[in-house]
This record gives sequence, structure tokens and C-alpha cells, in this order.
Amino acid sequence: MKIRAIITGASGMVGEGVLHECLHHNDVEDVLVVGRRSCGYTHLKLKEIVHANMYDLSSIEDQLKGYNACFFCLGMSSVGVKEPEFHKVTYELTMHFANTVSKLNPGMTFCYVSGSGTNETGRMMWQRVKGKTETDLMKLPFKQVYNFRPGLIKANKGSRHTLPLYKWLSWMLPIIKTIAPKSIVTLKQIGEAMINATTKGYEKKILEVRDIIKLSNPLFSADGGET
Repeated sequence: MKIRAIITGASGMVGEGVLHECLHHNDVEDVLVVGRRSCGYTHLKLKEIVHANMYDLSSIEDQLKGYNACFFCLGMSSVGVKEPEFHKVTYELTMHFANTVSKLNPGMTFCYVSGSGTNETGRMMWQRVKGKTETDLMKLPFKQVYNFRPGLIKANKGSRHTLPLYKWLSWMLPIIKTIAPKSIVTLKQIGEAMINATTKGYEKKILEVRDIIKLSNPLFSADGGET
């Protein structure tokens, strides 16, 4: 199976990492990046649509047809953000995009970047909003939906869009990995796990860090073993 993937959020840290893996993976033959600003990359596999209003996709719908995967990495931090704004970007934008591509590509696998600790009945606003987003995505007519909940993320060396917090934390990651090895994933692992989820499937729809690490293994097989 060859993947034709739509990627959102490629001008952000996670989306850039997923894009990098897709461009260099043999199972991915075409990538379409959709975003409000350019991702800054060029590649033979890559097409890009810079679209200012992600809440209205009507003018670009024809260009979103013919894809069998969507790696949705678009999001925002909840720090200093009121719930209406966070809900608009995290829930409304995600669901609008997902509704659109599910109708255009009914055989699509949709991978959503959520967050560790997401809980629809949680105490924190961001937990509830992301939890509802996960729940409602799984109701859409996709072939498969996978909700990725990465914890701490190790950025790729030379990444253009690494968040300042992760640059600051980089010196601590080896220590954290020694103490809690299942709390950290790399951008490479996230990208490889999304590709394997699309081509091989996975038994869970909500992927915690340990699941992402397991699924990212190049030898992963859908029966839970290794090939």
C-alpha cells in the first residue's frame, strides 16, 4: 500500500517532523501540505496549498480528493488562551477539516495529534476540549481514526520549527529518558507510527507514548508481533 497523505500543521514542530518522515519514507508516494503559511520545504513528493481561511475549504475541496491518509498536526497551546478561542482552533477547525476530507476520501485513515493526559471529563479545559475532539473524530466515516497522545517530544536536529520550550528542555531529555523511558517520543517515531498506522493498522484508537514507540518500529506487524 502506498500512502498519499494530507498533512496540516507542517509549519509547526510536530507537523514538520511528520512531514520530514513522509518525504523520506518509501511507503509514501505523495504529500499535500495544507496550511495558513508555507512549510518552507520543496520536494518531488510535495505539493502545498497555502490557504488563509481553514474554516472555509470550499475553494480548495477539489484539491483534497484522492488521498488515503491525513496526518492532522495543527494545533495551539492552551497557555494564556481562553476556552472559546482554544475550542475554536482545537475542536471547530479540526472537525471542519476532518468532516470535509472524510466526505471526499471515505477510505482515509485520519491521525490526530492530541496530547498526553487528554480526558473528556478532565479538570483542565484543554483536556476536555481535546477529549471531545478525539471522541467526535471517531464518529466520522473514516476507514480508521487514531488519536496520538505524545508526552515529551524530542525534536529533530536542525528542525526549523522547534518550540522554545523544547529547546530549553533538550538538556534534560537524556535524564528523563533514563528515569522514565516511556515518557518521551521523538518526532521520527511519531511520523513512522502514523505511516505504520495507515499501512498496517493498530489495535488501539488512542495511542499513548508506549503505543507510539511500539507502532513506530519498522518491524511492527498488525498481529502485535514483529516481522
